[in-house]
Amino acid sequence: MRANYRMQRLFIDAPLRGRETIALDKAQSNYLLNVLRLSDGAELLVFNGRDGEWRARLRPAGRKQAALEVDSLERPQPAAPDLVYCFAPLKTGRLDYMVQKAVEMGAGVLQPVMTHHTQVSKLNVERMAANAIEAAEQCGVLAVPECREAVKFDRLLADWEPDRRLIFADEDAGTNNPLAALQAITDKTLGVIIGPEGGFSDAERSQLHALPFVTAIPLGPRILRADTAAVAALAVIQATAGDW
Repeated sequence: MRANYRMQRLFIDAPLRGRETIALDKAQSNYLLNVLRLSDGAELLVFNGRDGEWRARLRPAGRKQAALEVDSLERPQPAAPDLVYCFAPLKTGRLDYMVQKAVEMGAGVLQPVMTHHTQVSKLNVERMAANAIEAAEQCGVLAVPECREAVKFDRLLADWEPDRRLIFADEDAGTNNPLAALQAITDKTLGVIIGPEGGFSDAERSQLHALPFVTAIPLGPRILRADTAAVAALAVIQATAGDW
C-alpha cells in the first residue's frame, strides 16, 4: 500500500493501537500547534517503526501541550529493509544529507566506519537518528533504519557476516560500468561501503579485494563527492541487486 503524501506524518516513540490517546512531548506539541498551526481535530498519520501507520486526531490541551487520539490502521508494518549501509562520517551538513538519502534509498542499518582518510573524528549518533526519523516522516518510510555507533574499518571487516555480500565503490576499478558486477550477485543479503572524501587507502582497498564476500564496483568515469557517491551507489545497487 502506497503512502498518503497529503497528510502530515509524525514519528511517535510509543506503542500504537486503535482507540488510544497518546500525550505528546513539548517539542512535538509545539511543532504541531505553533509551527504547523494545526487545530483541534486535525488529522495526521503517526508511526513508530514497529506497529504500522495510524490515522490520528490532534487534541490540544492549551497552547503548549497536546495529545493524539489514535484511530485506525492505515498501513501495516512492512519488513525492515535488509541493506546495511556503511560509510565514513562526513562533516555535519553533508552527513545530514547522506543519512537522509540513505533512508530514502532503503537502507536498513546505518553503520559509520572510521577509515584511514576519515576527516571527522567524532560522530553524533543522536543527530544521525533524528535525521533518519525526519527523512522517514517526509518520505512515507515506516521502517526507520537502525543507527549504530561508529566502528573502525578493521573491526567492521573482522565482524562482517560472510553470508552478506559487501559492495564497495572502487574508484580504481578497471571499468566505468557497475552493472555486470552487480547483475552477477546472487546473495540475498547485501551491504555497501562508501569511503571518505579522500577515498580508501591502498591498504584498505587491498583488504577489501582480498575478502571473498566483497564485490568492487565503479561509479562511472567521474570522481564523485562522498555524499554523491552514496546516492549513486545505493540507487544502482537497489535497481540491479536490491529491492527495486
